[in-house]
Amino acid sequence: MSTPETSRFVRLRVELVVEVDDENALTKAALERVAEDPDVAPDERAHAESTVTEDTAEALAYLVDPFDLVSEVPGVELAQASWSSEQIEYDPDSPDWDLDEDDEARDDEEVVG
Repeated sequence: MSTPETSRFVRLRVELVVEVDDENALTKAALERVAEDPDVAPDERAHAESTVTEDTAEALAYLVDPFDLVSEVPGVELAQASWSSEQIEYDPDSPDWDLDEDDEARDDEEVVG
């Protein structure tokens, strides 16, 4: 019996909807992160500050780091990450916010063991 070779790489998809109930606190935290970020060149700092001040979604994106999600997971090294944020209209009772079709299919599958 042979074992098929599998990739060592796994795509982890995460979609979050968060409620921002204190925009000022979020913006302040993002501005502090910009000020402390050694990777932001001085000429880019003003642009980053303007961006996180004008757009709450950008402030949140500046504070969320995919590396933080997996940095403590044993045996895993982040190979690549991308993320984005946007302000949305959210209605938790709307069918548009149901689980993805793939998630529903998995929930309906029987576990054979």
